[in-house]
Amino acid sequence: MKIAIVDPGSGNLASVLRALERVVAESGRPAEVAVTTEAADVRAADRIVLPGQGAFAACRRGLDALPGMVAALQSSVIDSKKPFLGICVGMQLMAQRGLEHGVTPGLGWIEGEIAPMDPRDAAGAALPLPQMGWNGLDLAQPTHPLLAGIEPGQHAYFVHSYALADGRAGQLLASTDYGGAVAAIVGRDNVAGTQFHVEKSSRVGLRILANFLAWTP
Repeated sequence: MKIAIVDPGSGNLASVLRALERVVAESGRPAEVAVTTEAADVRAADRIVLPGQGAFAACRRGLDALPGMVAALQSSVIDSKKPFLGICVGMQLMAQRGLEHGVTPGLGWIEGEIAPMDPRDAAGAALPLPQMGWNGLDLAQPTHPLLAGIEPGQHAYFVHSYALADGRAGQLLASTDYGGAVAAIVGRDNVAGTQFHVEKSSRVGLRILANFLAWTP
């Protein structure tokens, strides 16, 4: 198995690589994990991971700057149905567009847009942004293969000020509560994404990565 971690010029790439290498080692499956900026590596991969940090527009520009990368992702993920996992802004890029620093087209793989959050407590007071820290998961589709072994209420590590809005209910796998419901995991068919950082989410993150490696959508 070949696992390509796409480098769009942002993202916690070293941590993602280490987490995936650990999961591969613990699984006993032979697999090659590599960070890449080459479209050819994505076309040759069996599974594709797209991390991202920072602003939606900057991450999209970074992706567009890699020759042939967007076309390779479209061909490999949408046409060839290879399993895909987006992490943080990598998950956000799966949406139709982002509203951070202007309107920026996304990959259009899931419905909805990435809009600024406006979290409020029970009294209506604004909560701090970014949403930063450990938040519990509410499982919308607990039988989804990526959530195998994940229990409701287990915590994952979030850092973000923008979130998916106007998404399709059937594409929501899990949410979290931060002054209201926030999409935490989304997916359809062979694509999925986590708003939180799986590589920083301890046992929950490692379990989701292990599930991703075993996923046969």
